[in-house]
Amino acid sequence: MLMLISPAKTLDYTGADFARFTLPAILDRSEVLAKQLSTYQASELSALMKISDKLADLNYQRYQDFQTPFTLDNAKQALLVFKGDVYKGMTVEDYTDEDLAFAQDHLRILSGLYGVLRPLDLMQPYRLEMGTKLANEKGKNLYEFWGAQISELLNAELQSHDDPCIVNLASNEYFKSVDRETLKARVLNIDFKENKEGDYRIVAIYAKRARGLMADFVIRNRIETVEALQGFDAEGYTFRESLSEPDHWIFCRD
Repeated sequence: MLMLISPAKTLDYTGADFARFTLPAILDRSEVLAKQLSTYQASELSALMKISDKLADLNYQRYQDFQTPFTLDNAKQALLVFKGDVYKGMTVEDYTDEDLAFAQDHLRILSGLYGVLRPLDLMQPYRLEMGTKLANEKGKNLYEFWGAQISELLNAELQSHDDPCIVNLASNEYFKSVDRETLKARVLNIDFKENKEGDYRIVAIYAKRARGLMADFVIRNRIETVEALQGFDAEGYTFRESLSEPDHWIFCRD
């Protein structure tokens, strides 16, 4: 079983250090994108990414500084760097070595620049949302750039799992990067809903946090099977079978 989550725009390279690390599986493809983006001026990045001049200047410098090989001197493990609503649901700063090792085997972070990251993969700072319409050598956007590569990686990794299932905790923007025709695994989609005057609805900010809470639940409890996910009950959420379908589970709270 592999969980998929989205990255975050907010990055923090000042937190705790961890000696163990791995490298992104398709870093050579990231280098292609980084090299292309390093030719853009800040004003071009601002227009492409629809960001402020200040953020454009920051990311212009990031792409100028991008270099391999990645080491602990110029990069940091992805799970320690990403911040944001999803990651607020994960108490990464309290993870033991065993927690991080389990996360390494069961959690993947989709990324516009890196394709897919394991928690301990080193990454240098960047901004490149998956939905960015960046014309490139493979097509008109990042979905065409990554093609079937992400799904092929997931297929290879799932071969060692007893329960070869993808638990989709990513946003629609990022999960679109997974080529479903190439993927050879069951996909379980999960939504989190809030009780609003008797009607259960998805509230984006709460749903994002809940995705992190579920990932945290799996890691801390060493969940290996999909069925065990129904025991998730963090912060008042419960599995609602009556609202769920076989491959689309709903968790609600009042």
